[in-house]
Amino acid sequence: MREDRSTRTWLTLLLALMVAAVGAGGAALPAATALDGGPGGGRGGGPGSDPGGSSPPAAPPADTPVPAIGRAWPVGLRPSVIRGWEPPATTYGRGHRGVDLTAAPGTPVRAVAPGRVSFAGRVAGRGVVSVELNGTGDPPLRTTYEPVRATAKRGAEVAAGEVIGVVEPTGSHCPASCLHWGLRRADTYLDPLSLLPPWLLSRGPSRLLPVIGVPESGARAVP
Repeated sequence: MREDRSTRTWLTLLLALMVAAVGAGGAALPAATALDGGPGGGRGGGPGSDPGGSSPPAAPPADTPVPAIGRAWPVGLRPSVIRGWEPPATTYGRGHRGVDLTAAPGTPVRAVAPGRVSFAGRVAGRGVVSVELNGTGDPPLRTTYEPVRATAKRGAEVAAGEVIGVVEPTGSHCPASCLHWGLRRADTYLDPLSLLPPWLLSRGPSRLLPVIGVPESGARAVP
């Protein structure tokens, strides 16, 4: 009788230990996550992913400073922003790690600030160009542009406003053709529009103002 009770007690303790071990192991299992593949997340390798890298995208700290060193828009004089930067709440959260700018196929793509071309090639079937920006610390800020057929070579030094490629007719995730422009420091995504100073952000197309009361060149004023 005592042996039966001892056996049941031992089995009860063993079962409790097994349940506790399984519970601890189950709690350690990672939940399903989504990497950014452009707008709203998705698989890695899409807009905003790191060409040639395998590290997960990091959620940007709120206080990460970005110097306004941009001297040109990537496309056009003042393109429309189809979709802005939407930082994810967590490392694997959904978001939009960059901005989409209106740009027709064949539109020249320019470097927004001086730097060195760190990547010029294809990622998941899309043309991508990355430029490490000069004087932005270690690790440096890096801008990315896609879908772009590169004209600049990897390792080339480029000036602000210099053409580095043209918008490709395919590979855009926008309803219409667009350029996806991203900004990173190491694994942290940042808002690329923060590179542009206020005068460039608010600049519209040039307009001719009426000239009134100014004498023509070479004409003398009548007394």
